[in-house]
Amino acid sequence: MDKYNSRETIKHSSFWSTFFDRTKDGKKIFSYRMKRWIVVISVHLLFFLSFHIDIQTLEGTLNGSRFLGFHLIDIFTTMQLFLATYELPVNMIIGTITIVIVYLLVGGRSYCSWVCPYGLLSEVGEKWHNTLVNKKIIKERKFDHRVRHIFWAMFLIFSLVSGYLVFETFNVVGILSRMIAYGWSLALIWVVVVFAIEVFYSRRAWCTYICPIGTTYGYIGKVSALRVEWNDNCDHCMVCHDVCFENQVLEITKAKYDAQREEKGITREYITGADCTLCGRCIDVCHADALKFDFRLKNLV
Repeated sequence: MDKYNSRETIKHSSFWSTFFDRTKDGKKIFSYRMKRWIVVISVHLLFFLSFHIDIQTLEGTLNGSRFLGFHLIDIFTTMQLFLATYELPVNMIIGTITIVIVYLLVGGRSYCSWVCPYGLLSEVGEKWHNTLVNKKIIKERKFDHRVRHIFWAMFLIFSLVSGYLVFETFNVVGILSRMIAYGWSLALIWVVVVFAIEVFYSRRAWCTYICPIGTTYGYIGKVSALRVEWNDNCDHCMVCHDVCFENQVLEITKAKYDAQREEKGITREYITGADCTLCGRCIDVCHADALKFDFRLKNLV
């Protein structure tokens, strides 16, 4: 993509072109999409190699792992286990605290864009879905994204009532993570079903409306240090809304807030919505350089 000379967006351009960007002086660089894909693939390649050739670097799966000997435990998995068994091993407590600290620094739902393997599949499904919508083969279906909080509570209640980690039986993230590390299973059929729903029925349905893992990290993301920062270079073209996974978080980019900002002398604001995945897609397409990553604690360092 060349955001400075072309107003193409991720939605209306070829899929592979979005892996590259151009600077103002025309230099071709990796886009944030490319960087994310490299990180996600690298993480799961480490899971695969640690199991199959015993390099002992990143062992386990996304539910629970060890990185160079340090325990890392998914927060939602820990919550389910505690409600199901009323017990928490020390290693799980340590691993969960470690993950909480990490995502308080790098942004809660960055997990969804920079770690989750299903996120990559969902991006492919999103492109196919948008193509079918543009050709009027299917309809665009959107629902209230806040329904994810209901699913989050339901899955925890299921663990409490049943004494079992119910969500993990159909958690597409866990299924993919285990498949990559240990080999495929018939559970892959469920992943294909969810993917098909996203392609033919509702864009990114799993991530947007159902997945309690992303919802949990979103709660942390509200106060995390790494955020996307908006500045008043913005000309309110709204291209960022077109490409954002969770475009409700970009409400502050709308022109209707300009008068209020001018009155208060505000020229910069952080996008603090809990749903922001820090994917960087808005930065990739912003021709005015009005959006960038910023570390909110940098003045304390």
